[in-house]
Amino acid sequence: MLPTTAPAQTPEEERRLRRAAWPVRRFRLGEEPSEDLSESTTIEERMAMMWPLALDAFSHRGGLPELTPRPTWPVKVRKLGEPAID
Repeated sequence: MLPTTAPAQTPEEERRLRRAAWPVRRFRLGEEPSEDLSESTTIEERMAMMWPLALDAFSHRGGLPELTPRPTWPVKVRKLGEPAID
């Protein structure tokens, strides 16, 4: 008698199938869309996107924001209207 269920897929095959469903967009060089997400996301969504990045930055400096003295935070402080310095 033949089995009635399909054989299980390998993890590699499952990953390949998931990747095949990824959206692909193609743009001419220099015609890429802006990375400004302000029209397609809320402030809360953008804050949620950056929070893991902030925690990662603090962890590379040896601590978390609540445990690290503010003068040692990995940021540059500048006054409103002050020109950016690269």
